Amino acid sequence: MKTQTFVLICDLKDSEEAKIGYDACHKAVAPEIIKSIRDAGVLQMTIYRWENRLTMLMVTDEEFTFEKKAKMDLANPAVQEWEKFLSNYQTNLPGTPENWRWAPMTKVFDFHA
Repeated sequence: MKTQTFVLICDLKDSEEAKIGYDACHKAVAPEIIKSIRDAGVLQMTIYRWENRLTMLMVTDEEFTFEKKAKMDLANPAVQEWEKFLSNYQTNLPGTPENWRWAPMTKVFDFHA
């Protein structure tokens, strides 16, 4: 099976409450949110946090597109509620449009042994 890998970044609001709250709500993500991620073609999703900077690693199937996932998310009330809740903790990255929280990163180096 061919896969795609994406790395995205997001900033949390610069407060201890945002870091603690964001971490806590990801300890028990609702099954309908996990299902929506899986249904979009995501095979693996890992989020790392350093201070208030988040990095997401996504491995997807070859049919995955961000446009398809966005369309599915807009049609899913549970995902809309989850995203609204997370907006209490997240903030826009500098230079991004309003409500643009996760931004894809550009690969600049790739080493394989």
